[in-house]
Amino acid sequence: MSMWSIIRRKLATQPSSSSAFVFGRSTSTRGYSTTKVKEALLLGRGSKIVGNVGRNSFLGCPVSSKPVREAVSFFQRDSPIHVQNRSFSSDNGDLVDAVVPFMGESITDGTLATFLKKPGDRVEIDEPIAQIETDKVTIDVASPEAGVIQKLVAKEGETVEPGTKIAVISKSGEGVSESHVAPSEDVPSQAASKPSAGKKKEDKEKPKEETSLPKPKAETSPPKRKAPSPPPPKASATEPQLPPKERERRVPMTRLRKRVATRLKDSQNTFAMLTTFNEVDMTNLMKLRSEYKDAFVEKHGVKLGLMSGFIKGAVSGLQNQPIVNAVIDGDDIIYRDYIDISIAVGTPKGLVVPVLRNADKMNFAEIEKAINTLAKKANDGSISIDEMAGGSFTISNGGVYGSLLSTPIINPPQSAILGMHSIVNRPMVVGGEIVSRPMMYIALTYDHRLIDGREAVFFLRRIKDVVEDPRRLLLDI
Repeated sequence: MSMWSIIRRKLATQPSSSSAFVFGRSTSTRGYSTTKVKEALLLGRGSKIVGNVGRNSFLGCPVSSKPVREAVSFFQRDSPIHVQNRSFSSDNGDLVDAVVPFMGESITDGTLATFLKKPGDRVEIDEPIAQIETDKVTIDVASPEAGVIQKLVAKEGETVEPGTKIAVISKSGEGVSESHVAPSEDVPSQAASKPSAGKKKEDKEKPKEETSLPKPKAETSPPKRKAPSPPPPKASATEPQLPPKERERRVPMTRLRKRVATRLKDSQNTFAMLTTFNEVDMTNLMKLRSEYKDAFVEKHGVKLGLMSGFIKGAVSGLQNQPIVNAVIDGDDIIYRDYIDISIAVGTPKGLVVPVLRNADKMNFAEIEKAINTLAKKANDGSISIDEMAGGSFTISNGGVYGSLLSTPIINPPQSAILGMHSIVNRPMVVGGEIVSRPMMYIALTYDHRLIDGREAVFFLRRIKDVVEDPRRLLLDI
């Protein structure tokens, strides 16, 4: 009997109802919408029967679906096809990932320097949990939600990119146990110690077995005359005595230090650097600050320093010698019609260079406020990439560390840098008499490919004239 006959006989024995079932389709006089189900069954020796079972239904209109159910059950009774259900689990929203934030347009990756929190610590929203070292600044990774750190995903020293997951935070604190520890190398060392302990135990047992064996009698032999020992070799007088390796430490360079080293060496390899010097009598500028420092603080809320006087002098020099504010780009010279002064600031983590935007439009008070704000951000590590980008001229004040004289290195892509130094009282000839004056050496390192000695000397002389007589700024002379 064929399979088609069995199917027809099975369906013919069912009681009639308001719906008539035809193999491949079910119709109803009371339904108006159609739902189609397609089944593929493998029967016999590779034969394939495809049945389209149509079922008519309408909201509130019952129809007889018994023939359909029994037909489907008949097909699936001995069918080799098995349906496997897979459950999809949904996140309950308790776990939150802490990822590396966007670090700036010019920064593509960074080094995970340190974790500020460990598994099991409670953190608040926006609280720093790790620090990322980049080529320019150190960036904090803040917690996206308040909760408890469940585990640390990344390891210290790894290179991470924006969007990289470094930790998992549980908002409710559930599932956090002491077994979640920061990644370390203690576990492998403990595991490695177990085989060594077993090996020692075997080594101890071996001598016992050997001692149980009878010792062979030693054969007597006539005594031999000892050969004279050779004299000890004399140490060469030219051989250096190197210190032991135990007194040396090897520490990997930070990304900031590597970036500074690369840029400084690139500067030496690119620019034809030349340095010219001059000295400045600081008497009048120091007298001006001494007379008006209290009134300045009372009005502006910031102390009057010497740096603002040199920045105003540098702005005046750049306006008189615009070539110092320019830069070489290929076969062209780019003249900048703006003056952005970069201030070199030494921090415990390395050298950073924040920028004073549009310094030519700032007065003494605005310059002092901007310098204080940028210096605080640089020292506490909160300075941003945008606050260090750009700059057309740099001022480096080594005098705060006691430097008497130096030759600063150009900060690319700029063309010159001014070096300030310590103030020292020296005997000077003034009006035919020898008097003691507070003097400072200043140095200008410039790219000799672009700037000639004439422009460099005129620029440095302009700074000297403005600092020694600040009234020139008022009269523009």
